Amino acid sequence: MPEGAHDHTPLDSAKFQNPLITATGEMRASVSLSALRTLWFNTGSLCNITCANCYMDSSPSNDDLAYLGLDHVLAYLEEIRTEGLNVPEIGFTGGEPFMNRDLINMLEAVLERGHSALVLTNAMKPMWQKRAALSALADRFVMSGVKIRVSVDHYTQRAHEKERGAGTWAPMEKGIQWLAAQGFSVSIAGRTLWNEAEDQARRGYQQLCDAWGLSIDCSDPARLVLFPEMDAADDVPEITTRCWDLLKVRPDAMMCATSRMVVLHKGDAGPRIAPCTLLPYDRRFDMGALLVEAHTPVALNHPHCAKFCVLGGASCSVI
Repeated sequence: MPEGAHDHTPLDSAKFQNPLITATGEMRASVSLSALRTLWFNTGSLCNITCANCYMDSSPSNDDLAYLGLDHVLAYLEEIRTEGLNVPEIGFTGGEPFMNRDLINMLEAVLERGHSALVLTNAMKPMWQKRAALSALADRFVMSGVKIRVSVDHYTQRAHEKERGAGTWAPMEKGIQWLAAQGFSVSIAGRTLWNEAEDQARRGYQQLCDAWGLSIDCSDPARLVLFPEMDAADDVPEITTRCWDLLKVRPDAMMCATSRMVVLHKGDAGPRIAPCTLLPYDRRFDMGALLVEAHTPVALNHPHCAKFCVLGGASCSVI
């Protein structure tokens, strides 16, 4: 039975300070927006549970990101239309998106305009309470539907609940099986914090999906997304312009090359745009209020940029 192991080597305080230069004096890597393929809405940072290590610091008490309203989403959908932007996918994350009372209406607006929708959820009580409205929405938009990605931190109950808390497995299992029975396109988000090889993890998840009767191919990285564990205090390397060739990775493969995220900070008059789903709080990454303002290159000036995207090769979208 695997156990979690967090390496909390303190972050070198000289790193990730200058957006142009690394601590060693080299040119910091940056990523240009190649095409806006996924626009994310962070529906709010409140969540119904508190995880041991939440990427978004979400919890039942963290309201630093206020609930977005339907009017906010409609405004950005209208900007997409009027500016002629080709944005095929609209994503919703949090917090727990189903805690936002406007989520179903937001999904309806997205689908009515021809976008695909992706919701990241723990599939627990907040989703369960909206299942009738969610099912009706899926029936109405039968051709496009809604893609749902459920957080299952490990394929064993013990490890999942080690991260998410006692009693979190059963409601998640009930939720994901209901989604599958309703015909939703379901995928899973897991974590790689368990000191096990990727092929071992994928085999374990496949056995779980088979036991649940889910038609999910866990060898497909779009159906089982394994996210690297992140801690902003860990000492991770900075990414220089030389790293693209050294690591054999492409800037246009990074999440911020094709994504942006809308957030509403508590106390702000309106939403702002961040480069990706991982940086909702850091004001250094504020890209303005409009999508047309958010085309500037993103300096990889945060530990998450290095560990999650460049070194981890992870992305939240499915496009």
